[in-house]
Amino acid sequence: METQTNGFYLDNPEYYNNRELSWLDFNYRVLEEAIDPNNPMLEQLKFLAIHSSNLDEFFMVRVAGLKDQVKMNFNEPENKAQLTPKEQLTGIEKKNRENVYLQYKRFNELKDLLKTYNIFITQPERLPEDLIDQLHNQFNTEILPTLSPLGIDAYRPFPKLNNKMLNLFVDIKLNDGEIKSAIVPVPTLLDRIIKLEYDGKKYIVFLEDVISLFIEQLFNGFEVINTYTFRVTRNADLTIHEDGAEDLLIEIEKFLKERKSGAAVRLEIDSRHIDTEVKSMFLMNELELTNKDIYRVNGPLDLTVLFSLVGRLEELFPELLYKPYRPQLPSSLNKNNVYDLALEKDVFFHHPYESFEPIVEFIKEASEDPNTLAIKQTLYRVSSDSTIIQALKNAAENGKQVTVLVELKARFDEENNVQWAKMLEDAGCNVIYGMTFLKTHSKITLVIKKVDGKVIPFVHLGTGNYNDKTAKIYTDMGIITTNPKIGEDAINFFNYLSGYSLKPDYNELIVAPFEIRDFFVDHIEQEIELHNEHGNGLIIAKMNSLTDKKVIKKLYEASQSGVKIKLIIRGICCLKPGIKGVSENIEVISIVGRFLEHSRIYYFHHNSEEKMYLSSADMMTRNMIKRVEILFPILDPKVVNRLKDILNLQINDGLKGRIQNSDGNYQYNDAGNKHMNSQEMLMDEALLAAKEMRQSHINIGQPVRSRRRSFINKFKERLKR
Repeated sequence: METQTNGFYLDNPEYYNNRELSWLDFNYRVLEEAIDPNNPMLEQLKFLAIHSSNLDEFFMVRVAGLKDQVKMNFNEPENKAQLTPKEQLTGIEKKNRENVYLQYKRFNELKDLLKTYNIFITQPERLPEDLIDQLHNQFNTEILPTLSPLGIDAYRPFPKLNNKMLNLFVDIKLNDGEIKSAIVPVPTLLDRIIKLEYDGKKYIVFLEDVISLFIEQLFNGFEVINTYTFRVTRNADLTIHEDGAEDLLIEIEKFLKERKSGAAVRLEIDSRHIDTEVKSMFLMNELELTNKDIYRVNGPLDLTVLFSLVGRLEELFPELLYKPYRPQLPSSLNKNNVYDLALEKDVFFHHPYESFEPIVEFIKEASEDPNTLAIKQTLYRVSSDSTIIQALKNAAENGKQVTVLVELKARFDEENNVQWAKMLEDAGCNVIYGMTFLKTHSKITLVIKKVDGKVIPFVHLGTGNYNDKTAKIYTDMGIITTNPKIGEDAINFFNYLSGYSLKPDYNELIVAPFEIRDFFVDHIEQEIELHNEHGNGLIIAKMNSLTDKKVIKKLYEASQSGVKIKLIIRGICCLKPGIKGVSENIEVISIVGRFLEHSRIYYFHHNSEEKMYLSSADMMTRNMIKRVEILFPILDPKVVNRLKDILNLQINDGLKGRIQNSDGNYQYNDAGNKHMNSQEMLMDEALLAAKEMRQSHINIGQPVRSRRRSFINKFKERLKR
């Protein structure tokens, strides 16, 4: 039965944004960064590439899942905005077509702007004659030998087209006038970008266009009457059969093979050369798609290629990139070993403003120190050449007890993680794969050391992955602590994952599944009670996404009670703020900028008995119910104050912050400070702290205090403008 609060039915679908449509709104905000003139031109190209990369995963997982539901005649609406799978697919198509149109419109605008730098992204047939001859020679010697035209007839069936790979569709007229079709896969091991120079100008052409220009050489003696490039996106959200699997590693490897041949969910066609409206019917029928699944675009397919293009140009045009920034060493570590400092106090890290290197060194040092007894760590996504993996291998080879949970089910990192798991096992590490039907998304490392004859647990807890590459572009936070209660919790956590025991009773950590959501609901209720008594209720939360209906309804109740709620949500937000009588005390801001906002921070005022937590978990049902996640407290008042400053800074971001309206749409934060880019200010803060650290020869505590004062004063001055 529907519950009523303050005269409002909180299950009313008008109070909620649909998850999938909200995600498309987020991807539009990414697209806005490609249009923002404050971003350098090559960075704008990168945002177009990010938009494409995001969209690929969205179709492979979210759209694929909805299409499966429709095929199985599942017509039940989702539980928030009450849209059926068919209605969601219709909404997705409408919104996404608008986004993709704007994406290619912007690509063609940027292509024209690059001409002012003598960079010409063009079709090969439009090159100067000398370059066409050069390109023809390159085609004959380097490209033609790698091509495999695949005819389609009774003896040559329609080929199995790999997920996300580029292909050319070709119509050929035989000598008797009969029309035949063929497909030419574009080789993936050749560089897609071909760069040429002539008369002081730099020309960029794409591999598939070069193949198209000289395609008749593959069909000698016949007339090519039609050619276009296309790309198929397939369902990659297949089921991993965990139940009863004797070896999950083997099951994952089977799954990876199946993923390549999932059902088609999208067909993209480069429509620059020909009217493909009729010509695409053959592909539609073979792939069992409808016209709603086809995207005809005015430009090259798969704009993730722009990452490579920027890589080719960045050394030539550094002024078209963001000003270089190198993550700084935290000032607290000046002349301090992290282990020695952690014995005195919790050590806080804010990446990428502060370097991730101390975390890597934390594990490397443990692997080499004869006083280290054991290392235990969870790994979800790591870099392809991970220094941390190497340190764990060395630790095992040095005789340490090393236990590593490698999450094999980390989507699109499964293959990478399978290889790491095998490598760690070969080195002598104890490798576990997580828990049945649950992904282990927690970010935790436990190092057991002997210090002055005592066994001390050192614990690192974080909001982001142990990935030294993404740590330079994702904003994340973490602590290293020797708090004995947290140390005991970490020991119990790993023993629970690796052995057989009842779920532990934790001292300080809150662990999903289930506990984190119950914890949030309880703390929101406490904030309501304290606000009713004292009138000063405040909740601030920063996360990637907010989708859980139980938590959203509790936030609505808090708003109805007068509690002020400020949410910083980069991506999906199913909550609608500003609805009179329901959510008028809730503000939602989304920040999309140079760095990917990834840290999760949860603050409850509790009548001045402030509670601050960091987590690997968003307020999403999947995180809180279907994953192993950790929410951990920040117990140092100085770190709490620093986090409050960061949250307030982002709430007032008037350059990269967008505010959600009560209708679910976003607009730039007019209430924010128009001179304030929170990410730039945090870079300035880290640089200032590092500068003071280098210049100072006095007690390490003084530069930190000086830096905090300077930054806070600067922040207040900008708010006054």
